[in-house]
Amino acid sequence: MSAKRIIISGGGTGGHIFPAVSIANGLRKLEPDCEILFVGALGRMEMEKIPAAGYKIVGLPVAGLKRKLSLENLALPFKVIRSLNQARRIIDDFDPDVAVGVGGYASGPLLWMAGRMDIPILIQEQNSYAGLTNKLLGRRAKKICVAYEGMEKFFKADKIMLTGNPVRDGIAPATPEQKIEALRFFELNPDKKTILIVGGSLGAGTLNECAKDWVRQGASGDMQLIWQYGSYYKKGIQDFLYANPAENVKAFEFIKRMDLAFAAADVVITRAGAGTISELCLAGKASIFVPSPNVAEDHQTHNALALVRKNAAYMIPDDAAVEQVFPAAMSLASDETKRKELETRISEMAFKDSAMVIAREVLKLIKERE
Repeated sequence: MSAKRIIISGGGTGGHIFPAVSIANGLRKLEPDCEILFVGALGRMEMEKIPAAGYKIVGLPVAGLKRKLSLENLALPFKVIRSLNQARRIIDDFDPDVAVGVGGYASGPLLWMAGRMDIPILIQEQNSYAGLTNKLLGRRAKKICVAYEGMEKFFKADKIMLTGNPVRDGIAPATPEQKIEALRFFELNPDKKTILIVGGSLGAGTLNECAKDWVRQGASGDMQLIWQYGSYYKKGIQDFLYANPAENVKAFEFIKRMDLAFAAADVVITRAGAGTISELCLAGKASIFVPSPNVAEDHQTHNALALVRKNAAYMIPDDAAVEQVFPAAMSLASDETKRKELETRISEMAFKDSAMVIAREVLKLIKERE
């Protein structure tokens, strides 16, 4: 019997890439001989991260629509046409049994063409508010794996399966021993409360301004901070920290051991990307979300509200964050009763083994086609 052949398409951010790799790893566990090809967007971070994870990737010239007036938008139709033509060639050459979409620019042309060529499609929708691309692709999809309830307003109910979002390995509630290990790893004081602020691999300007404001005000002596500022802001933050040294601030461009960062943290301040929320649910962390206002359909606000409405997290608007985030975080870190309540409620929203559940659904689609 020939090896199963699977295309996984999408990317653009870590929030799309990490779930894609997790699904691929799940498929390899279930079918060690399966052949997996990733399709991403040229120039985006998946073109580096996917090969680093041990998988082959090809890129399409597709790009997203600029929300502000831009000459780049004039080239978009030509990029889409080129991407569709390349997607057809990729499908012809690789001859997949199934196509999986995880969101991002590249998933649109590849999955649309796969549907036209009668290749079964599975979509993994990470957000509580479905994006335009996935809403359009959902008409052709055989299965749609979602992370939030109530997605029937975007997709046909009989296609939906509630699976949660796949996340990086090792994310789980920390044991006391793991917390001690994490504090040592980051060279933190075990007698102080720890706040983690993280804005994703590229960084988040507003969250960085929040951290800078806290440092300027003296970086409260009874609290300590783990700060991931992101590659986009590297030079500016390094210059700032050189001019404003703070002993109780551990700052990093990127944190590879996010499992240890979660273990060390008493409170987490972050954007409200779907993947981040899924990891925080699994880690069981008291969290303050500052949704990005610069995402399509304001989906991060919808993501955060899904937790806030269940009293499982706090949310602060982006335009109020600099004034409100650190006072709220320090108050929460000092209030053990409230912190434990949030930890319990957010843990109740966690999905375990999402990658393996989705991988099994992918293989089911192949079996149905045989």
